[in-house]
Amino acid sequence: MRGKNEDTGEFLGESRSAQRREALDVLALAQQLVALDPGRLDKLPLGEDLPEFIERARRITSHIARKREIAFLAKQLRREDDDALDALRDALEVGGEAARIDAARLHRAEDWRERLLGDDGDAALAALLDEFPGADRQRLRQLVRNALAERKANKPPRAFRELFREVRTLLQPGDGETEQFNDGGANPDGDDATS
Repeated sequence: MRGKNEDTGEFLGESRSAQRREALDVLALAQQLVALDPGRLDKLPLGEDLPEFIERARRITSHIARKREIAFLAKQLRREDDDALDALRDALEVGGEAARIDAARLHRAEDWRERLLGDDGDAALAALLDEFPGADRQRLRQLVRNALAERKANKPPRAFRELFREVRTLLQPGDGETEQFNDGGANPDGDDATS
């Protein structure tokens, strides 16, 4: 029984129905985590022990034992704070903020790559190095040269892809850094970058 506040007559805690709905939501989250491929799972903001519990649930093939292990994983997830669970749900959600930020980062990397391979490649490289002073100038110039040579010779786009990966790595925010969307890049909220 939840009990009532003597003065106001309001109930003190959540109803059993609300607690059950919350527990079922966490169980659904646990099932979703077990079903994910390992590459996507590595990108999620999981606690220290959670990947081990997820892997253990994956290895079990017996239906009942797997169901029990997923319930145990849900119990471990309920021990996490609400902010961590919200961040995890957002990262899993296709239209969530994390997905929008990743998509914007990929578009920005594609834009930089096209600018580097365009007619004003030297100016674009200078702008990129101004924005990211820690970038390896020599490696970027070499990748641009190789990608242009591949295009000209109709070869497979190995350097083209490598240039994209290099730029995408530069755009990754560091520890404690916030995502920046300047230089005409798309803001994930759809707002103008100058606001």
